Order: sequence, then structure tokens, then C-alpha cells
Amino acid sequence: MSDNINRLLNIMSRLRDPQTGCPWDLKQSYATIVPYTLEEAYEVADAIARENFDELKDELGDLLFQVVFYAQIAKEEGRFEFDDCVAAICDKLERRHPHVFGDLTADDADTVLKNWEALKSTERKDAGQHSVLDNIPQAMPALSRAYKLQKRCANVGFDWPTVEGCWDKVKEEIIEVEQTETGSEELAEELGDLMFALVNVVRKHKLDPEAVLRAANSKFEKRFRAVEQALAEQGKTPEQSDLAEMDALWNQVKKQTQQ
Repeated sequence: MSDNINRLLNIMSRLRDPQTGCPWDLKQSYATIVPYTLEEAYEVADAIARENFDELKDELGDLLFQVVFYAQIAKEEGRFEFDDCVAAICDKLERRHPHVFGDLTADDADTVLKNWEALKSTERKDAGQHSVLDNIPQAMPALSRAYKLQKRCANVGFDWPTVEGCWDKVKEEIIEVEQTETGSEELAEELGDLMFALVNVVRKHKLDPEAVLRAANSKFEKRFRAVEQALAEQGKTPEQSDLAEMDALWNQVKKQTQQ
């Protein structure tokens, strides 16, 4: 394994060689690589969702390359190297798993998570971060960030005791949206409040809103593709159909998939 890691590090070093390296790789910076990193992370998630594990191996390699790329740039700037990244995560994992590498006892996953959050809170304070909301990346997808913000607040007791409180808030926000004039500046704000409130419901059910919406997207896509197929069998396209016809086909597809 170490031979392959060293091979990858050497490849990266050669790609960034000022005299003989790749012109494209030499032009890159931390910021320009970020979109590729996000894309590779999504491709990893997609391979897992499709249970394509041969593809997952390749996608994980692509994601690892992103880490190596950042580390190479940092090495060139005299900041840190790849081995420092490995050492940092090793230290963090050992520190945050005292029930494995220390004397603490944790018999279930809930206890582990509580200990993990407590340790993270201590680390934030030691780093001079005084708010429980510090260090939640602004660049996170908005749905995931809403979940993270709510979860952090819940960890310090700012949360409804039961999911019913979350549902009451959703209903309140729906009324406010309905009462807001279409096209007004306030509408976007009210819709945002409604979406944020619904994330709380998902969180209370111990589900990940990103995963829940991803599954809904997949279900919608499969059903609409089936509608397109049904129209194609009639020699038609969606553009040549109307809403009533497509809605009828949608209900047929929905009934078939629920059987």
C-alpha cells in the first residue's frame, strides 16, 4: 500500500514540476480545484447509491487525488505535506475515540456521538471559537448546512422536545407563505423559512435531509422517464402531449411502482 501512495505522490510532484510538468496542473490553485473536489465527492455518493462498487473504487481514487493535489500545493508553499494530513487525521481519530484508544466506556452509538460532539465542542473552544455555530462551512449545500446548524443548536438544548413542535412550526410557515404576495421580496424569505422548518422535521426523525431529498429526486426521475417511455410507445413526446395526459400516465406509473 505504501508503495502505491508513494507512487501517487511522485506522480503529483511530476505533474507540478515547473520545467517538465503538465501546463494544466501547474495553473491550478486551491480555489480552482474546489469544484473538482465537490464533483468527485458527489460521484462517490452516486456510485454508492447505485451500489456500483467497481466504479466506487475508481471514484475513491479520484477523490484521494484531490487530497494529494492540495497537499502538493501546500508543500510547494512550505505549509505542510501529505504526511502531515495523515498524521492530523490519525491524531483526531484517536482523540475523538477515547472509548477505543483510551479509558472511556461507550456501549452504544448514541453515547459515542454525544462524546464526539462534546470533544468537538472542547476543541472549538480551545481554537478560540466561542459560538456553537462556528466552523460550519458556508460553502456546504444549503440543505446540509441547515441540518448542521439545527443539529449544533439541538446539542446545547435549543430544540423542540418532540417532532410535534417541528410540525407546528412547518404549519405556521405554510400559512405565512400563503399569506405572502406572489412576486414580493418577502416570498423568497418565507419559502426559505418553510424549507428550514421542514429540515427540522426530517432531523427529528433521525434522517439526513440531503439523503431524503436525493431519494425523492431519484424516484421522480424514474417515474418521469417511465412517462416519457409510455408517450414514446404512442409515438409522442412530452412536448406533443398536455398536462392532463401526462398526469394520467404519471398516476399509472405511480400505481405500478407501488404494487
